[in-house]
Amino acid sequence: MKTIALEETKGPFPHTWEYCVGAGRAQEGLRAQWQKQLAFVNQTCGFQTVRFHGLFHEDMFVISKSEQDFTYNWQYIDSLFDAIMDCHMKPFVELGFCPEILASGDKTQFWWKANITPPKDLAQWGALISEFISHLLHRFGKEEIESWHFEVWNEPNLKGFWSGTKTEYFKLYQTSVEAIKKIDSNIPVGGPATSNFVPDQRFAGEKEDITLQATFSLANIDKAVWKPVWVEDFLLWCHQHKLPVDFISCHPYPTDFAFDENNKKKGLSRKVSATVDDLQEVDALLKKSPYPNAQRYFTEWSSSPSSRDCSHDYMPAAVYVMKTLLESANLYDCLSYWTFTDVFEEMGAGNSAFHGGLGMINFQGIVKPVWHAFRFLHNLGTTLLCNEEGLIATTTEEKKLSAIVYHYPHSFQQTVPIHYYPDFDGAQAIEETGSPLTKDILFTGLKPHATIILEYVDAQHGSAMPLYKQMGRPSSPSRKEIAALKAAARATTIKKAGADEKGRYHLSQTIKAWSFVSIREQ
Repeated sequence: MKTIALEETKGPFPHTWEYCVGAGRAQEGLRAQWQKQLAFVNQTCGFQTVRFHGLFHEDMFVISKSEQDFTYNWQYIDSLFDAIMDCHMKPFVELGFCPEILASGDKTQFWWKANITPPKDLAQWGALISEFISHLLHRFGKEEIESWHFEVWNEPNLKGFWSGTKTEYFKLYQTSVEAIKKIDSNIPVGGPATSNFVPDQRFAGEKEDITLQATFSLANIDKAVWKPVWVEDFLLWCHQHKLPVDFISCHPYPTDFAFDENNKKKGLSRKVSATVDDLQEVDALLKKSPYPNAQRYFTEWSSSPSSRDCSHDYMPAAVYVMKTLLESANLYDCLSYWTFTDVFEEMGAGNSAFHGGLGMINFQGIVKPVWHAFRFLHNLGTTLLCNEEGLIATTTEEKKLSAIVYHYPHSFQQTVPIHYYPDFDGAQAIEETGSPLTKDILFTGLKPHATIILEYVDAQHGSAMPLYKQMGRPSSPSRKEIAALKAAARATTIKKAGADEKGRYHLSQTIKAWSFVSIREQ
């Protein structure tokens, strides 16, 4: 039996995973549905900022030209930022993509045609950034804007997001950071916002070379050395050019998308500790770099980056998220979950209510198991008692116990694999694997006879998916069906227990595979 004494604390436990959460694109943030869900995750999960693409896209109407002069229009951005702040949050500002009028070419990404080409004139890009920052300072004030973060572009190492070279991106960063710091040197700026780690040299040159991809030729991918993309080169280049880097950013998804032996691109999931290993790699790299004090902002992350991965709708992905966030808690200043909502249209609208969307809430507002994971994490205290595999225990400001027991079965050593829509059955099959685990823990130092609230989330309690399957998985549920699914998704099991006269509580329970339990002193 393990004993945890509430008086034996191990220091602060900051909720750094709450600093940022992701969303699709700026224009989606102007919708009432998006804003309602953002307010909800702020209230229930404690998220503080939200990051998204497309701030300078054509549908935000930021810049136009009359004769020889550029005209700037910030009304749509103002409306979006106001809505975010009304949710008691701040924007985590991604500077991109390139407005068509400034772009050097016509290559685009997504159906909404995000222009991914470098600016034809960096001076014009610098002027855009200067005007933007000056407007923000005028509208929101110096103290407020200095509390925001500004990230240059998104995943420029991928040809789908940046048609230029590595050096051209570094010059874009230079232009951006110099424009911002000239106006206010205290505004945080960072990059390079690159994609998942790789085990090969495909990104070593100026542009991605797919002939160097090694993922599907390795005998064991989990024994390979996976490295962050461009981060070391970026820090060296910035140091050589005497540029500030307030934070480094990249996207440590535990996946890789490469070409197999048949020259077909497909996704692959790594071992369950992949993200923890990747964050350790960045931590070590930073400490040896010219920027050892730069913050570690991992601005996208989930069990996979696919918005058509049915695993996102089930319990295993939720337990994976909880496990990884807790096991890497001292390795990041921000590990931003991608995304909070299925109001997300990179591949267009989802074909059905549940379609493996990235969000923790679906289009109709039905919460998924991962929302419960973030809610449970938010309810933890900020003083640490114990953080080990399958168990986190803390005390709150009121010196009360708040703990979680979770079970990611040892028999499953990989990250939850991708199951592309409509493979609901494949995702559900993972949920049915694994054996129960017995937990035997004695908590001491509680108030005598304190009430303990136990809340359980598993495949049958706190998930809409069993009822959704029973309904025949309707693509567009009726109002009555949506109401029933919302209720099922929130229907966790809640029990009460009590401490004895000496303030001791003995938890001795069998925990299902792919489940978690919250233990809170009332």
